[in-house]
Amino acid sequence: MQLITYVTFAGNCEEALHFYKEALGGEILQVSHMGDGQMEVPENLKDKVMHARLQIGESVLYMSDTFEPASVKQGNNVSLSLEIEDTGKLETLFNKLSAGGTVKMPLEDTFWGARFGMFTDKFGIHWMMNCQLSDRTPSEQKEPSLN
Repeated sequence: MQLITYVTFAGNCEEALHFYKEALGGEILQVSHMGDGQMEVPENLKDKVMHARLQIGESVLYMSDTFEPASVKQGNNVSLSLEIEDTGKLETLFNKLSAGGTVKMPLEDTFWGARFGMFTDKFGIHWMMNCQLSDRTPSEQKEPSLN
């Protein structure tokens, strides 16, 4: 299991990604834009960052823009992301940590080949959980519902 910090931006993720890369001497490992995936995305969001990974020393920072820029307020745009290697452990931890909180996206299989979910725990901490599903083919995967 790996704990990763995930920062969400209101449309300027790519600018922040390059700023942190230069300021911290990082290496950009991945940048995927919303228009690159299989999801239907409004035209004004297609060039926004769906997911980016920045290597900073021994750590990795995850970053993205949000579908709802007005929802980003200073202090609510940082989540803890758990990368888990076992779906059983994923289900157990998701249920334990989300108890008493608010599930924003239940665990479900995604088009990027993972089981993924999001919630805010009872202390107001935002969480994302991801487990890669190496035995799934793209046709067996679906897009997440971001409601």
